[in-house]
Amino acid sequence: MSITQDQMVATTSRDLEDLIGKAIKKIGGKKENDLCRYLPMTSGGYMHHFTLRKMKTQLPQKLSEMIKTFITNTERPVTVAPKQRAARGSRKKKDHIVLTKSDIDHILQVARSAGDKELVRKLTPKKDLRTIKRELISSIRNGKVEQELWNIYSETAIA
Repeated sequence: MSITQDQMVATTSRDLEDLIGKAIKKIGGKKENDLCRYLPMTSGGYMHHFTLRKMKTQLPQKLSEMIKTFITNTERPVTVAPKQRAARGSRKKKDHIVLTKSDIDHILQVARSAGDKELVRKLTPKKDLRTIKRELISSIRNGKVEQELWNIYSETAIA
């Protein structure tokens, strides 16, 4: 860049800083980011503070025009409504299978009859160690040995 271009950039950045200062004072803000809510974007909503910083260095002329149009040259600057966004949790997975309690019980019964211990373990609701101990002691008192209950106890006690 030549000396005149350097001087031109310096004066435009100084002018932009003065304009930003006046705009902040007009809206009653405390910092530069407060201006963002008054600058609308073409995609909807107001300007993001990162965009403001980027425009300040890359497109100072456009930023100064926007500030003049929406803040300094208006009698009462108006805040821009935020961009409409999807509600949290609105994206639902479509491949989710809904099983009722009776469906799970039926699958458990089929898995037990087939001898699929891994599937039975996955579908059986998790119990705390005290409950498992209590059930194991009561089964021993009744004279029944439940191998599955012992396996669950040993897995839970180790973890």
